[in-house]
Amino acid sequence: MTLSEDRDPSGKPAVPGNQNEGKAIRKAVALRYAPSEQKAPSVIAKGKGKVAEAIVDKAKENGIPVQEDASLVEVLSKLEIDQEIPAELYQLVAEVLSYIYRSDNRMKEMRQQERREL
Repeated sequence: MTLSEDRDPSGKPAVPGNQNEGKAIRKAVALRYAPSEQKAPSVIAKGKGKVAEAIVDKAKENGIPVQEDASLVEVLSKLEIDQEIPAELYQLVAEVLSYIYRSDNRMKEMRQQERREL
């Protein structure tokens, strides 16, 4: 799972047409959750700029849904790599995991439909 956001250097959202256009800094955080191995999701990658772009590109290449959530990325980016998310973030991350679960189910349904049509 990857979360990303665009911010200008001052931390404000980058808005097309304003003086900050072109100065956006992309941030991304990737989470891993294997319920049989860990009690909470953990941060497996994080970065900004070109590193963030690489994280997002890798996620997309591997069919991992990307959800943008500026507030959550800001909090998660303060965690260390391999650190499990704190209990205070369970609800927010659960919402993201729910989004991914629904996306995965939609993709499976689309693939099954394509196979039936062949």
